[in-house]
Amino acid sequence: MTAATTTSLPTSGGGMPPEDDEPQGYFAKLSRFDWFFAVLLLMGTASAFGLYHQAMDGYEKSILIGVAPAAIALGWFWRPLAKLMIGTAALALFAIWLYQGPAGADLARAETAFLLKYFLSSQSAVLWMCVLIFMSTAFYWFGMFMQKHSDAMETIGSRMAWVAVVLAVVGTLVRWYEGHQMGPDIGHIPVSNLYEVFILFTWMTTTFYLYYESHYKTRALGAFVMLVVSAAVAFLVWYTVVREAQAIQPLVPALQSWWMKVHVPANFIGYGTFAIAAMVAFAYLIKQQANETHWLKLAPLWILGIVLCFEPIVFRVSTQDGGTGYWVVYTGVSALMVAGILFGRKRIAARLPSLEVLDDVMYKAIAVGFAFFTIATVLGALWAAEAWGGYWSWDPKETWALIVWLNYAAWLHMRMMKGLRGTVASWWALVGLAITTFAFLGVNMFLSGLHSYGEL
Repeated sequence: MTAATTTSLPTSGGGMPPEDDEPQGYFAKLSRFDWFFAVLLLMGTASAFGLYHQAMDGYEKSILIGVAPAAIALGWFWRPLAKLMIGTAALALFAIWLYQGPAGADLARAETAFLLKYFLSSQSAVLWMCVLIFMSTAFYWFGMFMQKHSDAMETIGSRMAWVAVVLAVVGTLVRWYEGHQMGPDIGHIPVSNLYEVFILFTWMTTTFYLYYESHYKTRALGAFVMLVVSAAVAFLVWYTVVREAQAIQPLVPALQSWWMKVHVPANFIGYGTFAIAAMVAFAYLIKQQANETHWLKLAPLWILGIVLCFEPIVFRVSTQDGGTGYWVVYTGVSALMVAGILFGRKRIAARLPSLEVLDDVMYKAIAVGFAFFTIATVLGALWAAEAWGGYWSWDPKETWALIVWLNYAAWLHMRMMKGLRGTVASWWALVGLAITTFAFLGVNMFLSGLHSYGEL
């Protein structure tokens, strides 16, 4: 080695590598924005505690205090989530300020204040969420089929999904405020009925998908995942029109518990990630069978078509308030989409990420969902012990929750112990979504029991 080469090497005392090459600690990697977010969130938590601690019991205070570090950790883990928290909080506070009249809060301003009437009241925000979810789904599919500008179409779809999430969260927070202004016995966290939990499902599922989109650097999966979100929004629109479900109602006695604040969100993280896994599994089967021509090997598509055709019949039989025409139109549109996927499957397969990536997303979504569904089931048992005097009563909802849990426990066991992959894993994930959907909606529609307050 020449002298010139020797002198060009960086050195430090004792011949050790320079300090710049040493791995940084976790906190050293945080940016100024990360610390700003943490301070802002802690200030908000302290303000909420100072203003409302007299209205909270010990459990609710513990939840509030525990949420703060968890939210900070999530915001540090994925920075877009921190921006989402800041943005939604600012918009919700702005909406609350708009509600203030000369004599204090005035809910009638939702019909007179322009921004409240058309954008920021809870119902307006939710309606915009519905429109944007449908538009986001459409743009994702435009990107899937267009020969040119595919990436631009998918980017627009992703941006619309983000805006839909923002408006959904803002609508939820403002609805919470509106309920409390209607009366002390009416206000509650908006996760108590089908209308409210479908909003929760929509924004939670979309947010989880957007994380996977960012992590895996692909937007092609949005076309599939946003289909199930759009289906949920379609149900929400029908439920709102037929039942006027947007009205804020007092809680039934069984739901007047702080357990609801933790049990329901944990449950819907499970439902949302199970739905993502199923739609990724559907994409996996499409990519795997893109060049198949035998009708039996195209089963994922025509089975989906059959299921969609039965949907109006199910809703007509299970409800007495009409709306069958709505579901017929919904099924017609869905059937056209299925036909489009069938005939365009080669183009779709080319846009999708590799089978290995699809398999990995499916596995991670089920793993996350199973963890939170397990937590939700345990919390539900504790809630049942407080409300009904027993941890488990084999109520239809509880029985089907156990079936869902056992299904995904078996899936994960086979994955880790036997190396479950590919076609079988994908079909199993799709069957899992059918089981989960019945546990979530079917029990409410066809069965009765201690959870009968959730009937359609």
